[in-house]
Parts: sequence; structure tokens; C-alpha cells
Amino acid sequence: MIKKGCPEEYPISLKLNGYEIAVFQLTNQDLEDWVYGYLFSEGLIDGPEDVVSVQFSEKTGTLNVTLCNSFDPEQMFSKKKHYTAGCGRGVTFFSMTDVKKFNKVNSDETYSLTYLLKKRAEFAQNSPLYLETGGMHGACIILEDGSIEVREDIGRHNAVDKIIGHAIRKRLQPDRLVLLTTGRVSYEMLSKAAKFGFAVIGSRTAATKQAIQLARFLNIEVVGYLRGKMATVYTSAKRINDDLNPPAVENSSHIENCPAPAPNPSSRFGPPDEVKERLHRSALQRLSGLTKALPLFWKGGKPSKY
Repeated sequence: MIKKGCPEEYPISLKLNGYEIAVFQLTNQDLEDWVYGYLFSEGLIDGPEDVVSVQFSEKTGTLNVTLCNSFDPEQMFSKKKHYTAGCGRGVTFFSMTDVKKFNKVNSDETYSLTYLLKKRAEFAQNSPLYLETGGMHGACIILEDGSIEVREDIGRHNAVDKIIGHAIRKRLQPDRLVLLTTGRVSYEMLSKAAKFGFAVIGSRTAATKQAIQLARFLNIEVVGYLRGKMATVYTSAKRINDDLNPPAVENSSHIENCPAPAPNPSSRFGPPDEVKERLHRSALQRLSGLTKALPLFWKGGKPSKY
């Protein structure tokens, strides 16, 4: 039996300018990245220059964030909350209608599926908390030079916030990056990526119908089930080269010289040949059983009374 450690989660309070926003279940790692990513994703900051300081008290489990501008908690909490699916009861203040107002993504970068699968494997090998526990989500960005940055958390949303926060703090250009995640791409995950401006999102699992609709509307490429030698491209923004399934090249001269098969009249109607064969074998078995049973009922040309 293989023994693994247990993933850890902590209740951490987020305070903005002294006001408590909420208590989040987080993995106690890369918390400053999470602060920047979460605040940006929820529209509370536009960039790193909007944050004066971030201080974490491990004793009280509190993240104290000071913003440059005044913060109006009543205005924030007056917005309608949208509870997210999975990974705890996360909440976002962006609806589907809000997300559709985001800027559409423009990028001329293209990637092959083989390249994305290679980077997905590299991502998995560089996820120490997952390798240790088997119970962590991760998010990864592929940089323009092919190198990767990985962030992990107990929640898939938190992991994406952490990697976005890292990109914001480093002032990276989103249209030159690829976002990879271990979690399902739902509409709120897509909204986080769209808000930052990722042109390509890849996941080892599925994307929801709502996320795909939003991705098409915002011109974002979404690739799911990046595993082994397989992948599913959900969108058609022309940024993905499907080199796993190249189109078949037909030899037209061979086709022209090859005579067409003669039509089989019997195949036009009725069940397929394999079904007919199965029915024929079943009928023969029944006939054989009946033949063996006849002597029990018929003796000397007269019906037997047993």
C-alpha cells in the first residue's frame, strides 16, 4: 500500500482596509499571489500598483491588505453573490452577463496539441504538493520562452487566483501566456482567465457548456482532457494545431483506378449480416434441442404418454 500525506487547508480571513471580506479555505502557501489574483479577478484592483501592502498573521490566520484607494464594503456586498460549483462554497460577484462585457481576447500565438501535452506532463512533474498528497489542485502558466510557473491549492479557483496573482505582480503579458489547470473549466474559472486576458486555457478534465459558450464569445481557446496522447479542442479560435489527428491524405489516382464495389441488394433492407448470422445460430440451437426432445414425446408412431 502506498502511503501519502494529507492535503491541508486553513480558514484564512481576508481584510481590506480593515474590513473583513470573508473567510476562505486555502492552502497556506503563496498567499500574497492569491491576494493579488483574487482582488483582480473580482474587480477590486486593476494592477499591483493598487495594493500598498499585504501582511499575513499566521497566529490569527488573517490577511490584512491595504489598498491605495478607499474601499466601500457596502457597495461590494450590495452586488448579487454567485456561489461557485465544487471545491468548497466559493463565491464570485460576476454573473454571466458581467463576464460577457469583458474585452475579447486578441492573440496571434498558436500552439500544437503535442506541445500542450508535453507542458501538461511537465506541469504534473512540478507539482510537489500533489505528488506528496494526491489531493491538490494546480494551475500553471506557460511563458513565452517555454518555461512554466506552478501554483497549488486545495481549491481549483484558489490555484488559478494564485497563478494570476503571480502574473500580475510580474507584469506579464497575458496574450503571450497559456493557462493550464487541473480542475474543470467552469464559467467562473473562464471568467478569471478572461478578466486577465489569457488566449488559451487547457485542462486535464472537462469544460462546462457555459464556459465554452463564453469562451467562443470572448475569442478564447479552450482545450480539455489533456492526458497522455489525447486532447479535446472545444473552440475554434484557430490558435491550436491538431497534430495528434492529422487529416488523411487521399490518393485520388488510386481511388479513380479502383473499381467501385458491386452493390449488395440484400444489404439495402433488413438487419446487418452479423445480426442475421447470430439469429441463424440461435435458430439452429433451438432446432437441435427440439430434435433431441422428440423421442420423449413420440414412440412407435404414436404420441407417448411418458
